[in-house]
Amino acid sequence: MSRRRGFSIICSVVFGAFALGLAALAGNINLPQHNLVSRTSFEPSVATHQTQAASELALQFPSAREIAAGVGTFSAPPPTRSTFTATWQSASGAKGYLLDVSTSDSFSTYVGGYRDLDVGNVIRQVVTGLNPGTTYYYRVRPYTNNGLASYSQPMRGATSITNDPDAAAIEAMITRAISIYESLFDDPITIQIRFRYATTAPDGTPLPPGVASQSNLVVYLIAWNTCINALIADATTSNDNLANGTLPGSALSTIIRPSSANGRAIGLDTPTAMFADGHIGNGGPYDGIVTLNSALSYQFTRPPGGGIFDAQRSTEHEIDEVIGLGSRLGQMSNDLRPQDLFSWSSAGVRNISSSGTRYFSIDGGTTNIVDFSQDPTADFGDWLSEDCPQTQPYVQNAFICSGQYSDISATSPEGINLDVIGYDLNRTVLGNISTRALVQTGDNVLIGGFIVQGTTPKRVIIRAIGPELSQYGVPNPLADPTLELHDGNGALIGSNDNWQTTIIGGIITQDQVQDIQNSGHAPGDSRESAIIANLPAGNYTAIVRGVSNTTGVALVEVYDLSPDVSSILGNISTRSLVQTGDNVMIGGFIVQGTTPRSVIIRAIGPELSQYGVPNPLANPTLELHDGNGALIASNDNWQTTIIGGIITQDQVDDIQNSGHAPGDPNESAIIANLPPGNYTAIVRGVNNTTGVALVEAYDLY
Repeated sequence: MSRRRGFSIICSVVFGAFALGLAALAGNINLPQHNLVSRTSFEPSVATHQTQAASELALQFPSAREIAAGVGTFSAPPPTRSTFTATWQSASGAKGYLLDVSTSDSFSTYVGGYRDLDVGNVIRQVVTGLNPGTTYYYRVRPYTNNGLASYSQPMRGATSITNDPDAAAIEAMITRAISIYESLFDDPITIQIRFRYATTAPDGTPLPPGVASQSNLVVYLIAWNTCINALIADATTSNDNLANGTLPGSALSTIIRPSSANGRAIGLDTPTAMFADGHIGNGGPYDGIVTLNSALSYQFTRPPGGGIFDAQRSTEHEIDEVIGLGSRLGQMSNDLRPQDLFSWSSAGVRNISSSGTRYFSIDGGTTNIVDFSQDPTADFGDWLSEDCPQTQPYVQNAFICSGQYSDISATSPEGINLDVIGYDLNRTVLGNISTRALVQTGDNVLIGGFIVQGTTPKRVIIRAIGPELSQYGVPNPLADPTLELHDGNGALIGSNDNWQTTIIGGIITQDQVQDIQNSGHAPGDSRESAIIANLPAGNYTAIVRGVSNTTGVALVEVYDLSPDVSSILGNISTRSLVQTGDNVMIGGFIVQGTTPRSVIIRAIGPELSQYGVPNPLANPTLELHDGNGALIASNDNWQTTIIGGIITQDQVDDIQNSGHAPGDPNESAIIANLPPGNYTAIVRGVNNTTGVALVEAYDLY
C-alpha cells in the first residue's frame, strides 16, 4: 500500500459545456485548513508576469479559446476524460482509508491499482487512468488504531467526454506539469490555479505583441521580520540552511511580498484571493491565473517540431511565477520579493538593481547558479537568455525558443530557487547503482555511466566486483577486475587495481584504503577494485576490465556516500555484451527516500550502431523486478505496451513525452512510479540473440 504526500496543485479546464478537471488531492492534508477564505491580517495585492517569445518567427493567429473554470474552494473538481474525484464523509477515529474502484457495484473486479489503495487520512482522491465516458463505482474502508472498519456503501463516479480536438492533449500536458511539482515538493498545502488559452488577459485586454504566456498572481505585503522568521523556521534541506546563512542581518526593505502560495508554504496566513477576471478580494478562489497565448504556435506533446513552441515549458514557467518566483524589479518598487534575497553580483556583494551583473546564488555569491535577466524588455525575475537555439533552455529563461523544451527538477535553478524561498524539496532520489554483466575485451568490456546533478560535489564510492560473486552462485566470475573513472570529456581521472593498494593520480591525491574501509562498502576480496571520489556536477563513466585481458562476470557499482547534500545521482546507464543464461545484463538501482519516484528504464541496442559500437543487440527485451525478485513489469518494443504488474495502461504517449523515447522501435522502455526499495532491470535478446546493449534508468522528476 502506498501513500502520497500533501503538496498538490488544483486546476480545472473547460471547453464549451464540458468540464475537464485537473487535480491531485491526496496526502495527509486537511483541505479547509489550507484553502482559507476568511479575512487575513496581511494585505493582498496583485502582480503580473509575462514571458516573451524570441523574435525568430512571426506569430500566427488560430482561433482563440479559453481554458477556464471555477474551482470551488472545497468542492471536488469535475471529471475528465480519464479521471474522476472520489469523495466521502470522514469517519470518526479514522487514521486513513483504503479505496476500491470497479466498473461493477458488486466489486467483482477492480480497476488496476485501486484495490485496497491506502490514500491516507483524506476525504477525496483523484482516480486516474480510466476510460472516457465510463461509469465507475468506488467504496472506502476506514482503518483505525483498532484495525479495519467496514466498507462504505458503493458510490458512483463517471468520466466525461469532450469533442474539442485539443482537449485531451491540453489536459495531459497540464497534468504532466502538475505531476512534476507534486513529485518535487512535500509542503502540506494546496495551490489553486486557473489555466487559460487565449489572446487576451483575464480582464479581456489583448496580450501585448511578443508575449508567449502570462501569469497573474496574488502577493501579500508581509513585514520583513515576520517573513524572514517564517522562512528561517521552514528550513528543511541543505539548500535552505546554506541560503539562510546568507540572509542580511538588517532589513533591505520594510515589506517583503511573497505570493499567496509561497506564504502558505512557510506557514503564513495568505489565502487565495484572485477571481476569474484577475481582480483580488476576499473569497477569491485562485492563487493565480496562467494564460498561454493562443496566437502562438504551441505543441502540447513532445518533442515540439521546428518553429513550434513547447506548451509544457511555458506552463511550468508561469506555475513557477504563481507559486513564488519573481523579482521586485520592474514591479514592486522597494518591496523585495523572496527571490531578491539571493541576488548577487560577486562573492559577498548583493545586487538587487537592474544595472550590472546580477545572478542567483545560495552561498553568498560564491557560486553563480544562473544569471538573472537584466533586459528591460523582459522580466527581471527570469533567467538571462541566449540567442536561439539556447544551450541551456531552462524553464525560467526570459525568452523562449521554438523547438526546445525542458522541465523543472530538484537540481535545476528553478527547483533550487523554489526550495530556498520556502518550498520543501522531496529527497527521494535514485541511488546506489549496480550492473552485472559478462566482461570481455575490446569493445565488450563493462561500461557504467552516471550523472551527478546539483550545485555541490557528491561523494561516491565506485567499485568493480568479481571474485566475491562466486559465493552467490554466479558462474565464471571475473578473477581480477580493474576500474577506471572518466569525466564527461572522456579524460581518465582515477583508476584502481586491487582496492587495498591506492593508485595516486588524477583526482586521487592520497591513500584511500582507510576511507574505503570506513565507508561501509569495502569490497570483500582484495583483488577487487574501488575508488572514492568527490565529484562535481557532470557526467562520469566507470570502465571495468579484466587484468591481462581476462574475462568473466563482474559488477560495476556506484554508492552515494553523501545523501544529505543538495546534489544527487541520476540518469544511470551501463553498456556491455548481452549473452544468454547467466550472462544477460542485470542492472540494479535503489529508490531512496520516503515517497515514490517516477523513472523510465530503457534497453537500448540498434541505435548504438550510429555511435560506432560494433555488434549491437538487434532486439533487446526488458524486465523490471522488485526487491523480492518478483517481475513487476516487462517490455519488448517500446511502441507496444505490455499490460501487467505495475503497468495498467498504455505507455507509448508517456514515453514519447518523457523526452527519453528510444530511437528504434525494437528497443524497450518502461515508465514506473516506484516506491522506495531495491529494483533490478534485466536485458536479454529476443530468441536468445546476443550483442552489445545499454540498460538505463532516468529520473523523470
